[in-house]
Amino acid sequence: MLLQAATIAIGFAVLTWSADCFVAGASATARRLGVSTLIIGMTVVGFGTSAPEMLVSAIAAWQGNAGIALGNAVGSNITNVGLILGVTSLLYPLQVRSRILHRELPVLLLVMAVTLALCLDGTLSRLNGVALLAGLVLLLAWLTRVGARSGDGPDVMGLEFEAHLHEELTLGAALWRLILGLVLLLASSRALVWAAVGIAESLGVSDLVIGLTVVALGTSLPELAASVASARKGEHDIALGNVIGSNMFNLFGVLGIASTITPFGVSHESLVRDFPVMVAITVGLFVMAYGFRGRGRINRIEGLLLLAAYLGYQGYLLVTQL
Repeated sequence: MLLQAATIAIGFAVLTWSADCFVAGASATARRLGVSTLIIGMTVVGFGTSAPEMLVSAIAAWQGNAGIALGNAVGSNITNVGLILGVTSLLYPLQVRSRILHRELPVLLLVMAVTLALCLDGTLSRLNGVALLAGLVLLLAWLTRVGARSGDGPDVMGLEFEAHLHEELTLGAALWRLILGLVLLLASSRALVWAAVGIAESLGVSDLVIGLTVVALGTSLPELAASVASARKGEHDIALGNVIGSNMFNLFGVLGIASTITPFGVSHESLVRDFPVMVAITVGLFVMAYGFRGRGRINRIEGLLLLAAYLGYQGYLLVTQL
């Protein structure tokens, strides 16, 4: 098991670096092709930070380890809100100023409701997977349309992305980073799935639990790094937008790709334990960040509540598996 543990540690490091490399290359390529910075931030960056989850879950499903695919998607969403936004807002209380985020928050709830409805019968068929991927396409089209509309003036998040995505690369250098990042993402994802399955077998726990805990934490590292770095620079809307976008892509993209490759069952245990936690913590985020009586915000107390929910959930998983 030491070999698998070392593989996971190295794999997470490579995964985080390669995701950053992939996002930088994809963003610079899109800029060279004339795509607006706001659209890049809302689509390319969000999609890119979910690339680890997508590739890990796709490989897991292809190899017949559906539990890792499901656990990775649901667990990453819980980790993104509870751990990442919890830690980020403890360090730097977040102010929600973007009009676009106020539109995205209800859409995140809708994406979650659609996904849950498809899972309630206890299975994600290939047809369900195609439906989720169709939803992903519609989501990307909607995000692009929202990003392209400027009738109400520049959005705060667009101005933050202008400052955030400042690196200028030639088209050749951008494509090189894009390809290198993708290749390393594939390699590290394959290694992580192998190591995670080996550890699950050694400890006698299900691959679902490994996906909800170790794999979900590791594949969420790019979002953690991006959100903390953005909040430290005062780019609060990017810090929150990264999580909202990633969570939408996780549900439609990660589960859609995995179930299209290999249809799999959704256990009763997951429906009564993991999905309710994901729903509750997402609704909590909506209540905190939407700003019903003014500007939304996530203060340190609310950040502590999110982090406590995440730690309590992980502790429950650990205790029930011992």
